[in-house]
Amino acid sequence: MKEKIQNIVEQYQSDKTRLMDILWDIHNQYGYISDEAVNQLSDALNMSPPDIRETSSFYHFFHAQPAGKHQIYLSDTVIAKMSNYDEVHTALEKETGCTFGTIDESGTFGLYHTNCIGLSDQEPAMMVDKVVFTNLTTEKIEDIISALKEGKSAEEIANPNQHPHTEVSYIDAMVSTNIQNKGSVFFKKERNYRVILSKCLSSIPEEVIETVLDSNIRGRGGAGFPTGLKWRLCREAEGEEKYVICNADEGEPGTFKDRVLLTRSPKDVLLGMIVCAHAIDSSVGIIYLRAEYWYLKAYLEKQIQEFHDEGLLGKDILGRKDFHFDIRIQMGAGAYVCGDETALIESCEGKRGTPRLKPPYPIQEGYLGQPTSVNNVETFAAVSRIVEKGGAWYKAMGTEASSGTRLLSVSGDCSYPGIYEIEWGMMLNEVLRLVGAKDAKAIQISGPSGECVSALKDGEREFCYSDLSCNGSLMIFNQSRDMLGVVKHFMEFFVDESCGICIPCRAGNVDLLHKVERVIDGKACQQDLDEIVSWGTLVKSTSRCGLGATSPNPILTTLNKFPEIYKKKLVVPKGPLLPSFDMDAALTGHKNAYKILMKEEAE
Repeated sequence: MKEKIQNIVEQYQSDKTRLMDILWDIHNQYGYISDEAVNQLSDALNMSPPDIRETSSFYHFFHAQPAGKHQIYLSDTVIAKMSNYDEVHTALEKETGCTFGTIDESGTFGLYHTNCIGLSDQEPAMMVDKVVFTNLTTEKIEDIISALKEGKSAEEIANPNQHPHTEVSYIDAMVSTNIQNKGSVFFKKERNYRVILSKCLSSIPEEVIETVLDSNIRGRGGAGFPTGLKWRLCREAEGEEKYVICNADEGEPGTFKDRVLLTRSPKDVLLGMIVCAHAIDSSVGIIYLRAEYWYLKAYLEKQIQEFHDEGLLGKDILGRKDFHFDIRIQMGAGAYVCGDETALIESCEGKRGTPRLKPPYPIQEGYLGQPTSVNNVETFAAVSRIVEKGGAWYKAMGTEASSGTRLLSVSGDCSYPGIYEIEWGMMLNEVLRLVGAKDAKAIQISGPSGECVSALKDGEREFCYSDLSCNGSLMIFNQSRDMLGVVKHFMEFFVDESCGICIPCRAGNVDLLHKVERVIDGKACQQDLDEIVSWGTLVKSTSRCGLGATSPNPILTTLNKFPEIYKKKLVVPKGPLLPSFDMDAALTGHKNAYKILMKEEAE
């Protein structure tokens, strides 16, 4: 083992900041990261074992113990549970011979739950050894597990025609892209990237930034910060090196637009990164790709290599002796909080994904302490069209304050789940008609961290930054759905995904989850609802990062839009104590101890 680990470390020039890659190589080779491996790695990198474990233990997909020859992760989302999730769950345990969270006696199978894997349009879904299977049924589970027992690999099962990993056909064999509605910006074929980049490089960086500013495009990752302004501030910041990072850690449940862009328009994203590099004077780019999208990695690496071969990446791009830029892929390992740009940067540096305090902002001190522009996949793809068509062209779409188009990942109770490109300004009712949502009751905008709205009350609201500022996810629930169950699931997600660094998020979300459980159990009163509002507001205002600042939203927004689902579960207190407090149960232990003490004294 020592020699193998030493070879792995040498591949990364013993660079501690590449610890995530090193850990992945070890995990891929042995199936887990053992104490022996950590000790060997400690010597090779001159790091303490606890420092290495601090990183590895933070991420969902890094195991410290044997986790099964075939590691199976079933996507545990509310959308999956609206389908035949329970039957699939049962079938997996039956066919593998182990329960979730364990491995079978032979060590062949390990069963695990995982959060959204970016396939909400085709749930139930699961990952098996980095290969994905969608639209699962009991029969499919029986066939897959049977084939694995016969010695077939997950890849052979999912890709029977043996498409090369580097081809889009390999991805298509496993996953549907489900592009339902195209607009003016995305998924355009036969683009001449050389001509577009040549045009861009003929302009000085300040002119490129002005074009982006003129388009009025704002970041598509959720925060909505003006992209051109971010680039200008990053260019003006002092630093020995500047970095471009593409945030492809698409972890918000219900969101899958970036997965589709990376599948159907990867070079649009690469071109947007190159444009950004020219604008801010960067020579290094990183795509932070979530572990759940591992099946895209080889394909994306080929797209990068093709740009190299065409002279669009590497040294002396398009013959420009003063412009060098390259892109590498950094794999994540399962951590929702790494969607936060500062947590993502920490992960890129080989550390646990703990959000940083701001200021300083990444554009001032980001990756390796240098000015860094972190932008979303969709943002970069849109920029590639803006530099081709002009800022005015882009600004002519949408509304005055919200320009351009927006990609929506639509899932749940609708006839046509998938990807929709709409112009900003479209009303919610129009979107619901477009996707075939005939009996909609509640719509979760922007995933659990966003806003739950009413189809009846909010149909005339517009998708724009001043109203429904959607980050790309639309989950639809019809009249039959248990919305309190949905809220509980979302709160469990936030409790599970909190990095734990700050008390409001670490403890506050647990308390809020307990409050929801009280309501569901019929043990809550009005005081509980009042405390939900006050505690939720406190968590939002005092948490360290965006996770805690939005985690109470599932409760607060449903309490606002659907107060009846809470109030019909309330009970009236019969005394000074909350209905959820069981005096007899609380005193049981004390009563038993008192009886024992009295008996001993009598003897």
